[in-house]
Amino acid sequence: MRILIKLGLYLMYFMSFTWRYNTLGTMDHKPKVIAFWHGKMLPVWFYFRNLKKKAGIVSNSEDGQILSDYLKILNYELIRGSSSKGGKQVIEKAISKAKDVTILITPDGPRGPNEKMKIGAVLISHRGNVPLQLCSVDIGWSIKLNSWDKFEIPLPFSTINLQFSEIFEFESLDDREEVQRQLIALEKIMSDVS
Repeated sequence: MRILIKLGLYLMYFMSFTWRYNTLGTMDHKPKVIAFWHGKMLPVWFYFRNLKKKAGIVSNSEDGQILSDYLKILNYELIRGSSSKGGKQVIEKAISKAKDVTILITPDGPRGPNEKMKIGAVLISHRGNVPLQLCSVDIGWSIKLNSWDKFEIPLPFSTINLQFSEIFEFESLDDREEVQRQLIALEKIMSDVS
C-alpha cells in the first residue's frame, strides 16, 4: 500500500507541472506566515516548492503522513502536530523557526470546521514577530472530494488563481473579543477571490 501511495504522490508531483498559475498581489521571500485553506492546499504547496527556507505544519494523522511524504518530495521542512494533538509544541516550534523560514499553515485544519480560522497562524505571526500573509485560492478544474474540507485536486492543465493579501502584523492579542473580530475579518479576506 505504501508503494502505491508513493507512486500516486509522484504522479501528483509531475501532474502539478501542468497547472497554470495566475497570481494577484505581492509576495516577497522574507520570512513570514502564509495561511491558506485546507481544502485548497495542493496548488499552494506546489507553488512554494522553490522557496529555499520553508516549513509546513502538518498533522500527525494518517492523512498527515501522506501529506508529509508529498512535502518531502517538495523539499519542505516539516513541523508535525495540530491544534488537537501537540498544538502547544507545534506553535512553539513554529515560533522558534519563524525568523529564519517561511511557515505555511492551513488555519482550518486538520479537522475543521471548513474555512473557519483558528488562532494558530496569528499566534505564530505575533509571537514570532513576523508578518502574516493570506493566500486565497481558486482552482479552475478540479475533482472535489466529499470530505469535511471539500478537498480539491486540480486536474491537469487547470488554471490556478492565487491572490496574496496585504501583510498583517499583530501588536497585541490581549483583547479576546478583538482577536475574534480579527479572525472573522481574515476568514472573509481568504474566502474572497476576485
